[in-house]
Amino acid sequence: MSDETRQAAIDAHIQDDAFARFLGAAVTIVAPGHSRVVLTVTKQMTNFHGITHGGLVFALGDLAFAAASNSRGQVAVALNVNICFLNPSKVGDCLVAEATEVNLGGRTGLYEITVVEEKTNTLIARSQDLVYRKKAWFVAPEG
Repeated sequence: MSDETRQAAIDAHIQDDAFARFLGAAVTIVAPGHSRVVLTVTKQMTNFHGITHGGLVFALGDLAFAAASNSRGQVAVALNVNICFLNPSKVGDCLVAEATEVNLGGRTGLYEITVVEEKTNTLIARSQDLVYRKKAWFVAPEG
């Protein structure tokens, strides 16, 4: 399998996320150690203060984290997520979560995730996430 075909298989697997579809989130970038997920906030995603629910912001960041940490075809699951909510967002805002691999070491990997509002580039949340890589692969490497 060529590198291009393998990466396409990894991308297809990551795109087949029922929760992302449920939320209306789109995974727009999947590359080794990197991902971007986009979502527009709807009324159903707000809390009793009329701002975006923290659980939704967390979920969006977690989708980006999952895509980036699984971007090499190896099964990876979250060990720890430490999130800071920095600014509110509201209905109609387009939120962009971007995950970047900071350290890839053996069985664990460390990722930094930011969630920003697209138009204003306001930082909504930032998290530092730790992943555990299993011995299983959903798209096996060559050799």
